[in-house]
Amino acid sequence: MDSTRVTEHPTSHERRQSGAGRPASPADPRGALLRTSDQPSPPPGTGALPVQARSGDVPRHPGPAAPCGRHGASGGQTPSGTGSGTDAPPPAAGDAAAEHSQPASAEPDPHRPRPAPEGIPVQPDAERGGSARGPGGTERRSGRSVPQGGPMPMRRDGDRLRFVGAATRRIARGIDLDEIVMGLCRATVPTFSDAILVYLRDPLPVGDERPTGPLVLRLRRTDRIPEERDTEAGFLPLVRPEPGDPAGMTAELCEVRPGGALAEVLRGVRPVFADAPAARAALPELLGDDLAVPDGQRAILAPLRGRRRVIGAALFLRRPERLAFDADDLLVAAQLATHSALGIDKAVLYGREAYIADELQRTMLPETLPRPTGVRLASRYLPAAETARVGGDWYDAIPLPGSRVALVVGDVMGHSMTSAAIMGQLRTTAQTLAGLDLPPQEVLHHLDEQAQRLGTDRMATCLYAVYDPVSHRITIANAGHPPPVLLHLGGRAEVLRVPPGAPIGVGGVDFEAVELDAPAGATLLLYTDGLVESRLRDVWTGIEQLREKIAATAALTGPDHPPPLEALCDEVLDMLGPGDRDDDIALLAARFDGIAPSDVAYWFLEPEDAAPGRARRLARRALARWGMEDLTDAVELLVSEVVTNAVRYASRPVTLRLLRTDVLRCEVGDDVPQLPRLRQARATDEGGRGLYLVNRLARRWGATRLSTGKVVWFELNRG
Repeated sequence: MDSTRVTEHPTSHERRQSGAGRPASPADPRGALLRTSDQPSPPPGTGALPVQARSGDVPRHPGPAAPCGRHGASGGQTPSGTGSGTDAPPPAAGDAAAEHSQPASAEPDPHRPRPAPEGIPVQPDAERGGSARGPGGTERRSGRSVPQGGPMPMRRDGDRLRFVGAATRRIARGIDLDEIVMGLCRATVPTFSDAILVYLRDPLPVGDERPTGPLVLRLRRTDRIPEERDTEAGFLPLVRPEPGDPAGMTAELCEVRPGGALAEVLRGVRPVFADAPAARAALPELLGDDLAVPDGQRAILAPLRGRRRVIGAALFLRRPERLAFDADDLLVAAQLATHSALGIDKAVLYGREAYIADELQRTMLPETLPRPTGVRLASRYLPAAETARVGGDWYDAIPLPGSRVALVVGDVMGHSMTSAAIMGQLRTTAQTLAGLDLPPQEVLHHLDEQAQRLGTDRMATCLYAVYDPVSHRITIANAGHPPPVLLHLGGRAEVLRVPPGAPIGVGGVDFEAVELDAPAGATLLLYTDGLVESRLRDVWTGIEQLREKIAATAALTGPDHPPPLEALCDEVLDMLGPGDRDDDIALLAARFDGIAPSDVAYWFLEPEDAAPGRARRLARRALARWGMEDLTDAVELLVSEVVTNAVRYASRPVTLRLLRTDVLRCEVGDDVPQLPRLRQARATDEGGRGLYLVNRLARRWGATRLSTGKVVWFELNRG
């Protein structure tokens, strides 16, 4: 044995206190802090956690031997029995200078946790991550070959924790099913795996719903690593899988056999390696017998379990040139599968709630607007937000006897499911009251009583208007609602002065109705306060802006041509700014065409036996004046039958009115409230066949009860 004793003296930078640090590590463009090859290993005594030594690790710099039990054993010292430490190259002068020139405050507190990056950490490539690779392109810790430019596996527990944190945040950002599945795929490829296949149940059960039929898995999405890499902007967009790739050739549907290998793996819930006995038999059932899974631990099959049951599976794949998965990667796969499954469960529930909200809103609002005589209608409805698709705003157009039409718009306080339910009850009540042909103020009075019966805090505003195309008049009653805007044919827009009234639900308030002119060619706009009121403007400022917007739109078409209704509604909604969607918006536009006096014939008939004959003569003369002699026989027969029934029971004069529009309409009114019923007359009956003839010959017919009696009407096609 050589008696020469070699004494190693530590350099000055190895004696520095733990507060003196090394230069800050550069930041990767994706947000992960990575150590480059020109940075020395942490000196002993800095307080950093020890790195576990494995076979094949090569110390970078020699250092002084540390006593047993010190954390500096992995700091690069020469083990005993290896002789002199002079075989290793000394540290570069530039490194030593950098250590001495770095201020002590640059070293971060070793006990302070490093904030997790927002992006998913990626491993450095050959140029930027030389510390992860050894000589010849081998991975330093395992000695395996790693391709140049390819993603490196995660080597430390901190890498895995940061990856899981970033991946779960990305998955949690999704709201619907596709966003969550895509978040899982984009979070794992290429950082965790080279390819991923996500299978989900078909159909997906919702909540506590028990699935019926066999368990069928459908391939929902696949992702794979691209062939090329852009070192500046990250990985290129995903490309289609190549032939022979399990991510591209797998079957779309897979029926899980009860008691089979795949069913056992899904029942076990925990992720398994592809070379496990259970997975070795389950993967051919999932992918098909024609596909081969990579050998070894290069695939992980992770069941996706929601709150109550397994809803799918995820298969993570790595190519042969990459390191195989290890036991810690099973924990990562389990965490990703759990977060994804719970997110999918919530997305399915959210989708069902959105579907229910859409159906509720669709049934609460009119699906299509009627086409009454003498008026054209258009409407719009916008919810307060996309996530709250239902609200308390509503609109309606209800045909009334005498070719009249009721225009209604209302707003229940709030925009929730409860508000929508109350709105539906008030709208149904308004339709029922309109069918009784009550005056507008009486309709609002009964709506106020109904709101009080629904609860003490059921408040709503409503505007109810009745338009008569024959008299060209409109009657309006208001219950705390913004006033309507009338656009005249010449382009002048005015805010109608109607009594404001108290909101529905206050109780004990009398409502007042006003009757105004509704000239032909004019347009009436009814709306809710969400259109004119927001956090940025008060309601009266918004009403004035609405009036100016309507007038400006009408000026574009000229004084003789009113703007189209659909385009007018779109222009009105364009006045909304970025901060103006604080409430639901309902808009109803009515264009008054009216019925010309020359197209109306109106008579009073005394309730006597000669009334049917006189009605036939009057109808014949009106048809001859209109050039509709081809309808004379049918009109005389039907008018005679209806007038005969009215005269038989009436005590006051009977009204007869003929209207010439796109159809010929005949209306007969009397003071008897009982409505006639269609019945099948027997062979021995002397009467009972009048309504049968009306039903067979007329295009449409009906009877409406009025406050003063009833009206029986029928329509015939012209020509």
